[in-house]
Amino acid sequence: MFWASYFLAALAVILAWPVPVLLSRAKWPARSPFTAMVLWQSIALAGGLSMIGAMLTWGLEPIGDNLAQGLSGLWNILLQRQSVEALGLVHVFAISAAVLLTVHLVFTLLLTYYRIVSGRRRHRDMLNLLSSPSLNTPATLVIPHPSPVAYCLPGGAHSVTVLSDGLMDILSEKELSGVLTHERAHLSQHHHLLLWAFAAWRAALPWLPTSQLAQRSVNELIEMLADDEALKKVDRPTLIRAVAIVGSASGAGADSAAALPGSSVPAVAGGGREDETGMAARLSRLLTPQPPLQRWASILIQAAAVLLLAVPTVLLFAPGLIHA
Repeated sequence: MFWASYFLAALAVILAWPVPVLLSRAKWPARSPFTAMVLWQSIALAGGLSMIGAMLTWGLEPIGDNLAQGLSGLWNILLQRQSVEALGLVHVFAISAAVLLTVHLVFTLLLTYYRIVSGRRRHRDMLNLLSSPSLNTPATLVIPHPSPVAYCLPGGAHSVTVLSDGLMDILSEKELSGVLTHERAHLSQHHHLLLWAFAAWRAALPWLPTSQLAQRSVNELIEMLADDEALKKVDRPTLIRAVAIVGSASGAGADSAAALPGSSVPAVAGGGREDETGMAARLSRLLTPQPPLQRWASILIQAAAVLLLAVPTVLLFAPGLIHA
């Protein structure tokens, strides 16, 4: 377990800095956003597991040859009031840090969920006052707003797509169909859950630059996934025009901003806030489409993502795999 803690620490450092930076700068994710999304999730989970695991395994090393033995020894110390001298002050500090980091991550995840749900509830209440149901499209609300606005509001069976009357006046029937398909893809593919997880990661570790990189990349990827779904419904020029019109609403992409009069509810929709760089990348991808990754490359990357998550799991939980 002594060596396992060092391997986990090294993996945590690699996943905290060079790997996310390289992935955020790579060009291939735009060719296979689903594969890139799987890899980002693996990096986040494996990085958190490695950080906590490195401190925990190193802290428990004096009282066990593997994690199970170490936790059993810690249980005896805590509940049977055995002496902590076998651990030592430094190892007690490492165990405490692992526990505190775990509690911090879980608490931030729950707090972020509460804030998002509360924001959606307030937003829905305002929609009930200011919007009216679409006469032609089910599960769609129309708000009186001159800017071209489109976004979705998750809520299980009560999920809705919100359009402004200004947008409906501008778009053609085909363009509107592309926008609706895009927004419904956010809901059907549960993109709001991904945004919740990565928003919590950034909130929990704001000092980690790569948490911001990850959130921005995931925001872009979910927009690309929704665009790909829309392309099954409308042709590419039609979608490009629709995206450009919706993106012009705020200059930073109104696709997912909750642009109700007198309200500001960030990141409550199915897609995340999209900055000018993200909108430019999205339009560039639509204007100059690249061939998708070959199947073998996509499978290889997804297999690497699974392996990346398996390594810290095995180091933590496989009894007696690595001895001091």
